[in-house]
Amino acid sequence: MHIINGIASAGTPAKQMEITDVKVLDGMMLIIGFRSGEKRLFDASSLLEYPAFKPLADSNVFSAVKVEYGTLSWNDGEIDIDPATLYAESFPYESKLNA
Repeated sequence: MHIINGIASAGTPAKQMEITDVKVLDGMMLIIGFRSGEKRLFDASSLLEYPAFKPLADSNVFSAVKVEYGTLSWNDGEIDIDPATLYAESFPYESKLNA
């Protein structure tokens, strides 16, 4: 386990797993940009089964997501999630606008 900027994560930190940007879509979907340059699509509704993430059911809370210390954060840092988890549970995303 390692702690970076107060965020505890299992395993070895990987620079390319850091999140650089996020875009909120309808239906609790997020497009997440990683330091590697990769964009991935994440369905955050799956988080609602866990008590710590229940506040995200409020669309105002969910849409106020921020990138802090290389991960996603809500409620002034009260809620966050490990970037490796976001990566593992998301899908590759390519904008058709860039094609």
